[in-house]
Amino acid sequence: MDTLSYKTVSANKNTVSKEWLLVDADGWALGRLSSEVAKLLRGKHKPDFTPHVDCGDNVVVINAEKINLTGKKWTDKSYIRHTGYPGGQRSLTATELFDKDPTRLVENAVKGMLPKNKLGSAIFRNLKVYVGAEHGQEAQKPKVINLNEIK
Repeated sequence: MDTLSYKTVSANKNTVSKEWLLVDADGWALGRLSSEVAKLLRGKHKPDFTPHVDCGDNVVVINAEKINLTGKKWTDKSYIRHTGYPGGQRSLTATELFDKDPTRLVENAVKGMLPKNKLGSAIFRNLKVYVGAEHGQEAQKPKVINLNEIK
């Protein structure tokens, strides 16, 4: 029996093949879209997934303003941050954050689903979110992907 065929192959940054993917957020619920995008960013859809390596793809999300929230989340969900000064806790509801910048709603949801370490920060930089159908990554020729077909 050939034991060489049983070696585990670990990806590294030199052997990883990254591609650009285009995801349309139109009609998606925020959490469902974010979990699928996080999987693509992390690389869990690839057969050579390695947990300690950034082996995911670069993802461009368009139409961030057409995202849905279910139930009373538009008014009840709050986004809390701190300025760093005493008494500096600030909060916004999902509606207020959406009115300011719809891309931050998607970015916050995806960032919360990534690892909380240096690898998670590096993976998060591979995400680009845009309002509307126009995006700044035409030069990378992103491949349009239908999230309903990936499972």
